[in-house]
Amino acid sequence: MSERKSSIGFGLGLLAGVVGGITAGLLYAPESGEKARTKLKDTVCDIAEKHSPEVNEAKKRAFESIDLFCYKIEKQLKKFNNMLKSEKMRKAKELEDTEYDFN
Repeated sequence: MSERKSSIGFGLGLLAGVVGGITAGLLYAPESGEKARTKLKDTVCDIAEKHSPEVNEAKKRAFESIDLFCYKIEKQLKKFNNMLKSEKMRKAKELEDTEYDFN
């Protein structure tokens, strides 16, 4: 499972690096602003079209991982709350069983 998560993270990081590199390259290129913006827009649209299925799959897997993580956290929280309740009940029972001598 962790190998799959690291693959997703690596893929998203790689995609972000490529997009960031292209963006930086286009913005610092010695062209006019209008040409650079048009070129940037076209490049981003092309990348989005080419890699849309992969990006959607990565997003889907990321959301599944987040949902699983939330489920596990909630499960552990319930266990912890039950443990606290049982400990409180045990202490209450001890106090109840304690005999007091008021004479």
